Formats: sequence, C-alpha cells, structure tokens
Amino acid sequence: MSLTVQVNQLSFSPTKSENLTRIIQLLSESQADLDVFPEYCMGMPDKGLSKGFVEENAEPIEGEFAQEIIKSTKSRRSSVVFTMFLREDKSIYNVAVLATAGRIEALYRKIHLFDAFGYEESALFALGKSLAIATLGPFKVGLAICFDLRFPELFRAMACRGVNLFVVPSGWYKGKHKIDQWNVLNKARAHENLSYLVAANQTFPNFIGHSLAASPMGCKIDELKTGQTNFKVKLDLQEVQSARRLLPTVLSPQGLRSSHYQDV
Repeated sequence: MSLTVQVNQLSFSPTKSENLTRIIQLLSESQADLDVFPEYCMGMPDKGLSKGFVEENAEPIEGEFAQEIIKSTKSRRSSVVFTMFLREDKSIYNVAVLATAGRIEALYRKIHLFDAFGYEESALFALGKSLAIATLGPFKVGLAICFDLRFPELFRAMACRGVNLFVVPSGWYKGKHKIDQWNVLNKARAHENLSYLVAANQTFPNFIGHSLAASPMGCKIDELKTGQTNFKVKLDLQEVQSARRLLPTVLSPQGLRSSHYQDV
C-alpha cells in the first residue's frame, strides 16, 4: 500500500547529451520505486529557451533521449517521470513521460503554457489538450507540469477520475514572491484534492529549486532548498484514505461530486 519516490532537483545544462547522462546515472543509483525529474530535461540555455534551441533538440518519442531513459527502468522494473521536447508531425510539445519497466504508461502534453511574467511558452510549443493518468503500484497517478499548478480545475478533474498522487515536473522561474507562490500552490493542489503531490523543480541559476512533497492534508513532507540534490519519501495510500474519510470533499456517497467534468 506504499510507494517510494525519489525527487531529483537539478539544473540542466544546454547540452542534451550531458543531461541524459546525468539522468541515467541517477536512475542507476536510485533505490526508489519512482524517480521524478524537473521540467526541461533536454536542456536549458543560460539565457533561457528559444525557438531555435527547442527545434534543434526536440525528438520523437522513438528518439534516443526518451528511449534511453525508458530502457533504464526495465532491468530494475522501476518507474520514472521525465520531460522532453516531443516532436510529433509538425508540432513540438512540452511533455512529461511516465514510464515503468521499459514501457510508457502515460504521456502528458502541457495544457497551460507559461505565457506570463514576460515569458511566452506558446511561441515554443503546441498546446496539449488531454489529461494523462496511469496506475502505479497502489496509486493512481496524474501528471501536470509547472504552470499547470495555477489552474486548480485541472487537478480536480484528475481527482474526479480517481487520481490520488499528482506528479509535477517543474521549471519555476526565480522572481519576487515566487517561492511563496510555489509553496502555497503545491500544498493547495494536494489538500483540496486530498491527494499526495510531488514536485521536482529545476534550481539556480534560472529557477528557485525548493522541490517538495505535500501530503493529502496540505502539509510539506519534505522540501529541498537550492542545491542540486534529491530526497526520498515513502507515500502510504492509507494516509489518502484516512484524509478522505475525515474530510469528504472529493467523494460523496453518490460518487464523484464533480462527475459533470468532461475530458479536457
């Protein structure tokens, strides 16, 4: 009834091959059931993403970057959530991939692109439209990416489909009040849906770090500061079940309170 998750906080270089090597190395050393990596795993230039950088580094899901990471889970029969610039036909998406034991379980194309604080992610990526949900051990996992945290309806839609663990790879940029906003939003998305949430964030020089895990009652279980490091946390399904009995705001005797939601 439990799942061990390792949250890996990194600062990715502009070189895709270097970042791939680091991810594979961390996976080879991990003893967790699930490893989670931040947003923009393929690379982050010092001056930020550009259309040229994204187009140069984007790959199909059959490409080396994704396949090497997915393959690394096969021998240990472990799971990983990583991100990539996914090339599909004439479009490029900002994507989170959940893979287990060498196979893809869920693929999430970011729905809420980061067009805020002077950034325009929609100039780099196509817009995703669908939820991404998969079963992982005793948990039902829902994927989101970074800026999605500001849209509670996305998380409630997943919770109404049975999700009790949110996994949120992120590249939360530095700025005034950004650490406070990060902490509030992650804890709120967990508590309002009485679910666990784990968020792996990139760190300096561009991002705030502070990767964390939040409980169904909205408490921080663990949190990093700004170093390139990780933490491991054991999530217990019984804590979700207990929280939902105590505070029945997600489920009711008639079933899902928000059963009117349609798929995004």
